[in-house]
Amino acid sequence: MTKSLRLVTHSGSFHCDEVLGYAILRRALPPEALAASSLMRTRDQSVIEAADIVWDVGGVFDPARGRFDHHQRGAPVRPDGSPYSSAGLLWAAFGHDAVRAIILAGRGDENVVGKIWTEMDEQVVRLVDLADNGQRPVPDFGDEGLDRAARIADGMALPSLIEVLNLPWDADVIDRALVEDERFARAAEIAGAFLDGRIEQIRARITARDIVLEAHARSADPRVLELDRGMPWQGPAHDADLPVLFAVYPDKGGDAWMVGCMPPEPGSFAQKLPLPEVWAGLRDAELARVSGVPDAVFCHLNRFIAAARSREGALAMARLALADGCP
Repeated sequence: MTKSLRLVTHSGSFHCDEVLGYAILRRALPPEALAASSLMRTRDQSVIEAADIVWDVGGVFDPARGRFDHHQRGAPVRPDGSPYSSAGLLWAAFGHDAVRAIILAGRGDENVVGKIWTEMDEQVVRLVDLADNGQRPVPDFGDEGLDRAARIADGMALPSLIEVLNLPWDADVIDRALVEDERFARAAEIAGAFLDGRIEQIRARITARDIVLEAHARSADPRVLELDRGMPWQGPAHDADLPVLFAVYPDKGGDAWMVGCMPPEPGSFAQKLPLPEVWAGLRDAELARVSGVPDAVFCHLNRFIAAARSREGALAMARLALADGCP
């Protein structure tokens, strides 16, 4: 018989750390344990002491006893000395289980789980920890540049998104505690959706890296990456220092093949080699006439992407762009 788990965090207004912490627990706990669990938001010490898992309240950090508060003297800190919030403490204890549950069995080995856990810890959970403790991260985007900057910005935005769901101080409600609990549950759904989506994005990017490397090895010209499916390719090509200038891949609708330019860094709209200037902004018959590719469809005005109706047409456009731009 499954033991009923009593989950406790504090009542009143909520912050991102305990909301995200609850979302982590809901994914990490076995389904049967979750179904039998109950959440209580309270500051009643007798309820706290009787609970199985307590976070962000109670004044105790003791993972063996299911206690994850960070407000007391002697609270744990990260190896770099930065403070934890309850989100970081729960992520350290339950995050790997949450990742496994989200990516599902067979969609990643323990190495993938570890990579996802680490990236989430760095780019989301650590930022929630800092925000909850009144600190702001010092931006350091490293070699990944704009792509990493965008991912970090997402993590920094989450606390604000969650905290605006609190009741205003002057809300005219009959039972404030009940409404606050309802809003907490709504906030946890939003935080959980963010958690699910971000983890799946990381998993997909890790999966794409292996596919990109294999596809590049098969491509006829190392400067033109030939993919059978659309996927994140710029980051993997950048990380592996591939000599890619263009990628050719089908669009999601399946009715065209894209020619994408490789940027100097992931997330940038600049190009190592832009498409020919005479193609800029042209479409259909006019582009076909100017380019000499019969099924050319369009070329963006900023010359970072173009399309043809067939793979052969897209490859022809990539080869023409190479001839136009490479000495």
